[in-house]
Amino acid sequence: MWILLPLALVGSALGATPLTITNHWYGGFEGDFTVQGEAHNWKVHLVFDHPINKLEVWKVTVESHTNGGKEFVLRAIPAYANIAAGASLKCHFVARQNGDQVPSGTFNMEGANGGGGSSTGGGTSSGSGTSSGGGGTSSGSGTQLSGGSGTKYNYQEALKLSILFYDAQRSGRLPANNPISWRQDSAVNDGADGHDLSGGWYDAGDHVKFGLPMAWSAWVLLYGMLEFRDGYEAAGQKDMACDMIRTPLEYFLKCWIPDQQTLYVQVGDGYADHGFWGRPEDMHMGRPAYKVTTSCHGSDVAGDTAAAMAAGYLVFKDMCGDTGFADRLLGASKSLYTFAKNNRGKYTDCVTQAKDFYGSTGEADELSVAGAWLYKATNDQSYLNDAKGFYPAGTAWSFNWNDANVGAALLLYGITKDGKYKTDIEGLVNSFRPGGNVQKTPCGLAWRDQWGPNRHAGNVAFVATMAAKYGIQPDAYNKWAMSQINYLLGDNKLHISYEIGYGSNYPKRPHHRGSSCAPGWCAQGDQANPNILKGGLVGGPDQWDNYDDRRDDYVKNEVACDYNAGFQSALAGLVHFAHNGNLPAAPAAKC
Repeated sequence: MWILLPLALVGSALGATPLTITNHWYGGFEGDFTVQGEAHNWKVHLVFDHPINKLEVWKVTVESHTNGGKEFVLRAIPAYANIAAGASLKCHFVARQNGDQVPSGTFNMEGANGGGGSSTGGGTSSGSGTSSGGGGTSSGSGTQLSGGSGTKYNYQEALKLSILFYDAQRSGRLPANNPISWRQDSAVNDGADGHDLSGGWYDAGDHVKFGLPMAWSAWVLLYGMLEFRDGYEAAGQKDMACDMIRTPLEYFLKCWIPDQQTLYVQVGDGYADHGFWGRPEDMHMGRPAYKVTTSCHGSDVAGDTAAAMAAGYLVFKDMCGDTGFADRLLGASKSLYTFAKNNRGKYTDCVTQAKDFYGSTGEADELSVAGAWLYKATNDQSYLNDAKGFYPAGTAWSFNWNDANVGAALLLYGITKDGKYKTDIEGLVNSFRPGGNVQKTPCGLAWRDQWGPNRHAGNVAFVATMAAKYGIQPDAYNKWAMSQINYLLGDNKLHISYEIGYGSNYPKRPHHRGSSCAPGWCAQGDQANPNILKGGLVGGPDQWDNYDDRRDDYVKNEVACDYNAGFQSALAGLVHFAHNGNLPAAPAAKC
């Protein structure tokens, strides 16, 4: 568990200033220090009260460490080596330690002329939220990180829970650090034509593995991890997020067989699967696999899968620390993208078994996204030219597994700053904001559709936070994003959190087989599910804010991988802005 604490002063160096510790969790902590005054080529000495295994820092580099890992000397990188008189610079660090020791430390600056160090708020939080690293529930109250913005709801806790939802969706053999006690290995024999297709995520409350929504969800999550890395770090969830996202990426590497020009895009028959209500560990039905090839085209699903692997390359190279895995992903992404370009077509025109579940209406948007991600991964201009050429201009209906237009617009605007992409981004976000053409519930939810309205609100909230990161109406868009996320966490007439496990008032009967069943029995009627599906975001209310917590109401109470993707990345974005002190005050609840 991490907690926000006042710090004790340790060390006896003249002028030593207490570090500000913002988060503390089992195995690590993070904090800030601020240097100020005129300084050139400055260094700072950090002294901790117990050994640190590893120190990750920004704006400075670790020059040396001594005293068994208690003392570190940091040198400013060239971009921050000169500080003007009267100016200051806040530096952030993440420390790895053994166990759950309460951290404290000091810092002392050298190279300053009449300046020195300053703590950034005394190390005390004025908020009341707490978070745990392994699945506890939150009181639902907000937080304030030292030197950051206060939040009405504990976005760090909500982010952590969302990661646990994806862990509960794992198929195949589970890792040793599986945090979901009620899940075990399942569907370990998934495969076809001699190829192992085990792993990946079950799609929703059922046990089919659908490639298109899984790939879309993966790159949307990876986008948030890449752009809002400090949001995950502030929540103490970077390592958990890396474990989470490895699951679908390893599965995609199994699904793409380049020498056969074959991509497997679905495992399990949706109709047969929906006839079985039980735990995935207890399935005994046949699980056929479906593929796209040079004679059965699917550039939509191939494009999204290539995009996920290219995004995975960037995240595992820079954030998750596995360059070997990253390189495998990039190589697979390149060859799969070439396959997608050479075999244009909608996959459900050929893989008809998916049509009633995830029928595709286009494929240029996915190819544009794939080209943009590959350009970000390689700096190869040909990929950027492709992304621009494939881009379907105009205001999107929403942002989801079948409508990636605005995702392509965000990527291309981030690369080019071309105003036409900005126009399309603003067109979608403004349609969801007050005054836009998307219907609003009386309590303020942008209600796009009866199927998963919470999903649409969360996904477009992510678009808004990413637009804010790129300098597009940052205060207005972040404020609107907060209005939607806060609605999902409790700012509604029922004062319920639509994210399971957040606070104490949340859905107890989601439409989810694994959650609703224990060995030998399944919950019936009004019985609560025996397993709490922590982090699952249910479909949501009707257009008048009405909602029934009924297991058989799969319209309002279904969960799915694509429901949580934009929601989680939006949470990471809001934590990022709060952590950096750039989040405006929360909008007032309408109910």
